[in-house]
Amino acid sequence: MKPFPLIAALLALVVPLRTPAQPSGLVIKAVHAAKNVYMLEGSGGNIGVSVGPDGLLIVDDQFAPLAPRIEAALKELNPGPVKFVLNTHFHGDHTGGNAYFGQHAPIIAHEHVRDRMLQAAGTNTAALPVITFDDSLHLHFNGEEIRVIHVAAGHTDGDSIIHFMGANVVHLGDQFFSGRFPFIDLNAGGSIKGYLRNVADALETIPEDAMLIPGHGPLSTKKELREFHGMLVATTGIVEKAIADGKTLEQVQAEGLPEKWKSWDWPSISTAQWLEILYRGLSKPSGK
Repeated sequence: MKPFPLIAALLALVVPLRTPAQPSGLVIKAVHAAKNVYMLEGSGGNIGVSVGPDGLLIVDDQFAPLAPRIEAALKELNPGPVKFVLNTHFHGDHTGGNAYFGQHAPIIAHEHVRDRMLQAAGTNTAALPVITFDDSLHLHFNGEEIRVIHVAAGHTDGDSIIHFMGANVVHLGDQFFSGRFPFIDLNAGGSIKGYLRNVADALETIPEDAMLIPGHGPLSTKKELREFHGMLVATTGIVEKAIADGKTLEQVQAEGLPEKWKSWDWPSISTAQWLEILYRGLSKPSGK
């Protein structure tokens, strides 16, 4: 099935590993998650940071032009060097700083992340993960175990979640957009039903009192993750019924969504775009 025009436009924005220069006034903000773990907000995916006597470990690194500002924000937390870089998946708003930080720290990611980056036009080979894994990987750093767990195809086919066991903080990458509609990359192994299953599994397995770092959105808890899951179930059901009734994408978009979901619309993924992602994904013969 050929991509709908809107999806093609989204991919042009989300997938490239390069991006135009970011606004000069952009501030990288550090938010304390728990114990020795922080979240950095800026432009692109949220960054997770482990701070301690061993140095710094970061999860994702936003866009390339922001790397010096991210580095400065990290030094405010700990003057020590970045020792490891973990990537939750391959999209450029999460891996753009790889080449910068990877000069002195090994980049670790699921094997599909390296594969997808190799396939992308214009990839800087210095940005590639140098350590890859299949199902899971455990690091022992700053006095705690850090579990990196690959999940089934959902946002892409190479997503991982990272659990800082001692701090009880989980970075969910783009398997969680807190309070907003998500992007599901159907051209990179993403799956609507798989995304739903991964969020449901996270609700079952993540400790109730854990702090959650979403790929996009504010620092959250399982309350926000439950709300996110509820939105996914409800909106998926609406589009599934519309497809079963023989409605076109244009009809589905014209009807829109109930009022309660309008606040989930945001500049990167509007209601119309989210409906297109659902319609395209749910229309696949495989039903994924």
